[in-house]
Amino acid sequence: MEDGGLETWPVLGAWRGVLLTGAVAALGSVLLIVLQVVVFAVQPPPGTVAGFFELMRADPVLGLVSLDLLYSLNNVLVALIYLALVVVLWGRARSAAAVVGVLVVLGMAAYLASNPAVEMLLLARVHGAAPAADRPALQAAGEVLLASWRGTAFLTYYVLNGVALLLAGAALLGTRVLGRAVAWWALAAGVLMLVPSTFGVVGLVMSVASLLPWCVMCVLVAVRLRGLAVAATSSR
Repeated sequence: MEDGGLETWPVLGAWRGVLLTGAVAALGSVLLIVLQVVVFAVQPPPGTVAGFFELMRADPVLGLVSLDLLYSLNNVLVALIYLALVVVLWGRARSAAAVVGVLVVLGMAAYLASNPAVEMLLLARVHGAAPAADRPALQAAGEVLLASWRGTAFLTYYVLNGVALLLAGAALLGTRVLGRAVAWWALAAGVLMLVPSTFGVVGLVMSVASLLPWCVMCVLVAVRLRGLAVAATSSR
């Protein structure tokens, strides 16, 4: 490690559990992303509400995954990663760490509240059992759910998360507490996340491209956080 922050190790020892949790969460995030990409490559999500209803009834698990259930779980892991980063940065870049923490909490809350996976599953079951005369109204309700899923809450999450990643990357670069490589990969992922994935082809390409630097950063973060946790414990 380029600069482990020797003077901070005893303090970080009190946060050993958070550091190790962040390390595990970072590796878990990579695994979930790979799994999500594989699922989408093998079984692309439907393009219509009717398609989602049919998939939900035929295979509820795949239907939930198609509506980003794994992505929702991944965001919980991402929040734990940021928590560990905030702890690491607190002694050296307190203002940046505080702002990053607030942005992540707001962004994650917006996204988790907007995901309609369970609602679509329940609506699909009602739609399948409903008489023909009631189905158009239920399908319209599904359209509203999908529109709100990629609406204001999603854009809020995406922008806030991208800004938080850029701030965290800049703070990590300035403090070098986890090494330069982590900071540069974080900044690369943050730049690619400046355009939301719903903004046409450009947004989709940038969002997919951001996965590579994010995954590399997560692997490095896992190694660095574990190293800090071990060093903090041994310095007691």
